[in-house]
Amino acid sequence: MSSAKCIMVQGTMSGAGKSVLCAALCRIFAQDGYKTAPFKSQNMALNSFVTRDGLEMGRAQVVQAQAAGVEPDVRMNPILLKPSSDIGSQVIVNGEVRGNMPAKEYFRHKRALIPDILQAYNSLAEEFDIIVIEGAGSPAEINLKADDIVNMGLAKLVDAPVLLAGDIDRGGVFAQLYGTVELLEPEERARIQGLVINKFRGDVEILRPGLSMLEEKIHLPVVGVVPYLKVDIEDEDSLSDRLQQKNAVKPLDVAILRLPHISNFTDFMPLEQHPLLGVRYVQTTRELGAPDLVILPGTKNTVDDLLWLRQSGLEAAVQKLAAGGTPVLGVCGGYQMLGKTLDDSTGTESGHPQTLRGLGLLPTRTVFTNEKRRTQSTATTAAPFAGAELTGYEIHTGRTSIQEQGAPFCTLADGTPEGCVQGNVFGTYLHGLFDSGELTERLAELLCRRKGIAMESAAPITMQAYREQQFDLLADGVRQALDMSAVYAAMGLTGPKEERT
Repeated sequence: MSSAKCIMVQGTMSGAGKSVLCAALCRIFAQDGYKTAPFKSQNMALNSFVTRDGLEMGRAQVVQAQAAGVEPDVRMNPILLKPSSDIGSQVIVNGEVRGNMPAKEYFRHKRALIPDILQAYNSLAEEFDIIVIEGAGSPAEINLKADDIVNMGLAKLVDAPVLLAGDIDRGGVFAQLYGTVELLEPEERARIQGLVINKFRGDVEILRPGLSMLEEKIHLPVVGVVPYLKVDIEDEDSLSDRLQQKNAVKPLDVAILRLPHISNFTDFMPLEQHPLLGVRYVQTTRELGAPDLVILPGTKNTVDDLLWLRQSGLEAAVQKLAAGGTPVLGVCGGYQMLGKTLDDSTGTESGHPQTLRGLGLLPTRTVFTNEKRRTQSTATTAAPFAGAELTGYEIHTGRTSIQEQGAPFCTLADGTPEGCVQGNVFGTYLHGLFDSGELTERLAELLCRRKGIAMESAAPITMQAYREQQFDLLADGVRQALDMSAVYAAMGLTGPKEERT
């Protein structure tokens, strides 16, 4: 049996706030002197990250690791599912691609992955004091419980006490919590040590009679009512509120195309923090309008999303804007789309052999293969952003070559040119390219010159400093709202390991 203590956060539904609550607990335990690691046995997400050793994991556990002040480690997320269609996903185990599987095939196969899950968990538990475990969806999905490896099935495997969180902001939180508990087996119910009401707005005193009645009905304590905290922590995929942003209220208008299979949109969080850059996500030509910058983000399915751009009219709209001088930036899959040719003659990207023309805004050709490139990188940008230092990572299939006149976007630390620039169109494979803050400032300067407005002087925004601030705000809000003595008691601990300084 492993040496670490653990606590598991499950939810009544997807989007109940499990990821953020786990990040808060990771920060709180770290502040209290415990070496803490996050863990999620199986994550389904398109937002992923490459570790220092070149392995792929979900960004939610990366964020939780950052909150805990530890290096992201693929053991924190041994299984990552990246949806490639409505009924199938790429299956990544211990950071390596195992292949693409339809949902039925994966459900037949997933119990065979329990040894991988336990090996990862037990290995972490030998190195850390506390493991904060995140569930997925709801533990009361009665059609899936028999082969569960991420909710109560995992809790049983690692003997984890559970906090059950419900989202009051969506309404019906009492029914959520009551119904979830009632659908659990007695031994599953016994694992729940407390209920958490999440995302509450208003006067908690008005809520208290309902809390008392809930406790009487299901004989479980409510250990906290967490307010709707105004903190900016990276979100999970399509549930993110930031993807709903449609209006730019700052001087410079940045329009990001919300592709059907959009991935790693967290690349653009630093732009949202800049005082001059108004970031919005668009899905139609009407929403696109006439922005100061168009961004084509990453995607899990470049070919399908290129066809969607074509059918929606956004391809022609972007081409028209580019011809008029509007800067266009493509990242990863967006970079591939901007080229002249996308060669999927083996069918590895789209599922059947085909070769498509791209938007034709960069002189590049991309050939898709089964091989996935995963690496962390440092780089220095070329003109017109000359000299900006970048740190980022690559996750992509496909190799892109420059066919004609075209300059590199940046130069990697080993001297290798990366990406492509032609006029006002830019493309790169580097995720996290804005995190250092330097490229953000160069981009804002370029857009200000083009628009004829003054550039406000401001220090480069670094995501690391911003994240640290947000993690502390999150931890403070959750610490005040939760009965932390009850949380510690659930793990068999008396409280903080050391006093906060």
